[in-house]
Amino acid sequence: MITTSRSGKNTLEALKYLYGPGRRNEHTDPHLVASWDGFAPDPGRDGEATLAQLRDALDLHVVCYGRLVKKHVYHRMVRADPSDRNLSDEEWADIARRIVAAAGIAQDGDPNGCRWVAVHHGDNHIHILATTVRADLTQARLRGDQYRAETELTEIERQYRLKDLSDTRTPEYRAAIPKRAKSPELRKAERLGQEETGRTRLRTGVRRALAGAAGEEEFLSRLTAQGIQFEVRRLPSGDARGYKFALPTGDPGGPVWFSGSQLAADLTLPKIHERFAIGIDEPALSRPGGKGRPAAVRYRASTTTDHAVATIDDEPRAGQVAAVVSGAIEVLDTLALTSPVLSRKEINQAARALEFTAVARTRAARGEMRAMRSAARELLYGGPMGGTGGEEGTAAATILTSLVLLAIVIAKWHAAQGHRRQADAARAAADHLRAAYTRHAAKPIAHLTLEGHCLPKADHDRQADAVRRTLPADQAARLIAEDNWAALAATLAQAEAAGHDPTTLLTNAAGRRELATAASPAAVLTWRIRRAAHLPAPGPAATHDELRTSAALSRSTTRRTTTPAAGTAPQPPAPPAPPVPGSYRPKR
Repeated sequence: MITTSRSGKNTLEALKYLYGPGRRNEHTDPHLVASWDGFAPDPGRDGEATLAQLRDALDLHVVCYGRLVKKHVYHRMVRADPSDRNLSDEEWADIARRIVAAAGIAQDGDPNGCRWVAVHHGDNHIHILATTVRADLTQARLRGDQYRAETELTEIERQYRLKDLSDTRTPEYRAAIPKRAKSPELRKAERLGQEETGRTRLRTGVRRALAGAAGEEEFLSRLTAQGIQFEVRRLPSGDARGYKFALPTGDPGGPVWFSGSQLAADLTLPKIHERFAIGIDEPALSRPGGKGRPAAVRYRASTTTDHAVATIDDEPRAGQVAAVVSGAIEVLDTLALTSPVLSRKEINQAARALEFTAVARTRAARGEMRAMRSAARELLYGGPMGGTGGEEGTAAATILTSLVLLAIVIAKWHAAQGHRRQADAARAAADHLRAAYTRHAAKPIAHLTLEGHCLPKADHDRQADAVRRTLPADQAARLIAEDNWAALAATLAQAEAAGHDPTTLLTNAAGRRELATAASPAAVLTWRIRRAAHLPAPGPAATHDELRTSAALSRSTTRRTTTPAAGTAPQPPAPPAPPVPGSYRPKR
């Protein structure tokens, strides 16, 4: 069950809403199920009772109080989960009494409690309406009412055997998840025909501006490039206090501003500055004659992601997980900005799902955060992909494979902590990434599978023997039985022709515990081995000379740039201007 509350100053208007048709004619058969004394007039079932009579009864103590109460109306909604059974009026009455007692409106057995009613009008929910002046003419103490009401809901769910939502009521969950849009925002988006609320679109834009940014100046310039308005709020001393952001709007009332904390807990000024203080590595220059930059940066980002996967899959600290999750969102945002339309939507949805897996109340580990943010910056610096095939398509499949595994191990960590909602969100991110991966990997895998089926029997058996020698018997048997085994066999044969030892490549690629969580370990190994051996993109069979050249190139290079000559300061490249969402056009 969920519950929310609001306050107001007009009892009659609130009653008109509860007994009216609703904003979308969703109110059916409104009637009282409970009240403070059980004898309140019910305009829904009693033809002689009026809303004014019910208003007068509820406001009696407010009138007797004689002094102005700024907002004396207390309105709380309690809704069952859509999967729950329909509750009877008697059950709703019991729930209402327990909630008003927990919230501090009217304790059990307290003759001086506030006056209240509970209205049921369909859709398996009730509205509790109360006035906050007690019979002893003191005001109800409602501080902390939301926490107390939610604690009582946990017990109600257990007693009535309703869906257990207790994991959404923990301080960790409240602090970590993005701030949800409120009802007026949802109605406005629906009225304007927008798929997302302004708050959601603004949060995504701020995250994209932050992804891979080296400092505040670059961050703010990226906001300007997207058309997002911002202000830096300052203390009387002149020190920065916080950010507030707004989307451009043509409304006469002006833009709707949101502080960073109203978007997400990690988008406040202190949290953003904390990222900048960790530092970031400038992108390495592409080496002459190497792979195209979008492909090269994707291969390097996939290596960074694999390191993050190994970190989380090996009994990590909470700070390490927090850093990897935050960094992964930045990687996904930059990947979405620089990917073709083919996969951009799924990657963006994965980033939004991963926002719900954040780890709150802990300080992110500096090393992991810097590595992931540096990878995000390099993806931006590498620019948009020029197409979906060839080397860039293979590189895209490689990094998406790594990100799928990262989402899986994040889900596994949250599940081990008992964070069911966060684990579900991570699994949803993995599903989106699998969909994006399939769109990039279908053609390369088809080429490799065909080549694997055409291998001479002796070559095929030799690669199978290498797998059996390297991996445990059960893993080897699973690999060889997979549909993608032919693609892996072809990759091992190509690597062997290029001068690599298949056993060594398999040992390095499979020597991570998280491989067992992959849906297709053969596909994961295929992309890791191709990345490590610098094999050409799958397609028409590569010549022996091409494979030899690729192998020589991979042995003669490292991931780092060469050290400048003594006395020469290295000059970092200029910060990249991130692509504006929707501006990507593939090269012809």
